[in-house]
Amino acid sequence: MGKKRTEKIVFENVKILDAGAKGVSVAKAPDGKVIFLPNVVPGDVVDVQTMKKRKAYYEGKAIKIHEFSEHRIEPVCEHFGACGGCKWQNMKYSQQLFYKNQEVYNNLKRIGKIELPEFEPILGSEKQLFYRNKMEFGFSNARWMTDAEILSGTEFDNKNALGFHIPRMWDKILDIDKCHLQEDPSNEIRNEIKRFANENNLTFFNARAVEGLLRTLMIRTASTGEIMVLIQFFENDKNGIELMMNFLAERFPQITSLQYVINQKLNDTLYDQDIILFKGRDYILEEMEGLHFSINAKSFYQTNSDQAYELYKITREFAGLTGNETVYDLYTGTGTIAQFVSKKAKKVIGVEAVPEAIIDAKANAERNNITNCEFYVGDMKNVFNDEFINQHGQPDVIITDPPRDGMHKDVVEMLLKTDVPKIVYVSCNSATQARDLALMDEKYKVVRVRPVDMFPQTHHVENVVLLEKR
Repeated sequence: MGKKRTEKIVFENVKILDAGAKGVSVAKAPDGKVIFLPNVVPGDVVDVQTMKKRKAYYEGKAIKIHEFSEHRIEPVCEHFGACGGCKWQNMKYSQQLFYKNQEVYNNLKRIGKIELPEFEPILGSEKQLFYRNKMEFGFSNARWMTDAEILSGTEFDNKNALGFHIPRMWDKILDIDKCHLQEDPSNEIRNEIKRFANENNLTFFNARAVEGLLRTLMIRTASTGEIMVLIQFFENDKNGIELMMNFLAERFPQITSLQYVINQKLNDTLYDQDIILFKGRDYILEEMEGLHFSINAKSFYQTNSDQAYELYKITREFAGLTGNETVYDLYTGTGTIAQFVSKKAKKVIGVEAVPEAIIDAKANAERNNITNCEFYVGDMKNVFNDEFINQHGQPDVIITDPPRDGMHKDVVEMLLKTDVPKIVYVSCNSATQARDLALMDEKYKVVRVRPVDMFPQTHHVENVVLLEKR
């Protein structure tokens, strides 16, 4: 028996009502069920073909647009629609901010079920394109064919691609000509690598056969003008590797950190890999208010440098420091926020689970001549306890910036126990933030909320909340 095919239904003249989670839009089918569909804008009137039917909803796609929404604009990128990246590029930026703000409000209200102050206006990003400081691309010899290419009937001899994974297709890469996310020379570097590899018959990775020389490319840029390029090779082909690395060193002398990895694992994560420095130094420097932060190939750093600065300023303002406070910075990463607030605090204690991040944090503090920051490594729920507080002193302010999953319930319990007067909670996922705020509601009141847009053209949004003891 073959797999039962989902019956595809067409609904005509459906109005798009809202922008939902994960960048898809929301409509209602005639039978009352919700329809989730991509690449449309609230206000559009479309014919929908369903792709999947679930108990409570449909997944579909627009096959004809009858009326364009007033909020719709022409996407600037030629890859829009095929590439899963900038899902909201066809929506006016003011409207993107409206829906991001709405999402934060709905999550805090519905999930948190807490009393909220009036939101402060969402902080939009001055740059809506070319704002990312880090991009990662994949090589593949099985290029994803776009609908237009398939319909053209053209035979393509060269199936090599250097670009992005197609959503939900682990082995397919969409070849990218011009991406609007990272400033030049990012596009030029990527396109020159592809051209040179093709001309010199360097093989592109095949994810199914697990073979090929070129695997991934990472480009990092800094506001200081420094550039890092790192290529992951799958095969240990000394001649091929040297050919490519020498070409890059000569063609782009402005690259300040040129590195590579030979990675023969099944996955392409870098964390357990030996990184080989080919030219320059093994880090680039980012600058913020006179502070310098080194970023190496494995470092975590906010991917929108300009907007990270705005986010940190809001965090510092919410903390309301006078110079006499002991501040705890939980999930400190490479200690950026800790060092950023340190000149307004008596001392700052940063805690982070990733050992390499703490090594970076200490090195950065030394580079910046900061003597009132201390950094500790360990899993937050194990490290942050009574003994830790006895050792480092009662905090006056706690800043917490956890990963997408939010805080472990033991960490929340410990926060409640500390009796700290003020908590500033920075989050990249307002749903898990809302859950945590609900757990703290008995003791802490939300007094300020300000969403911050770090990722224009996408549905992602950061949020900063100030909690004060009741």
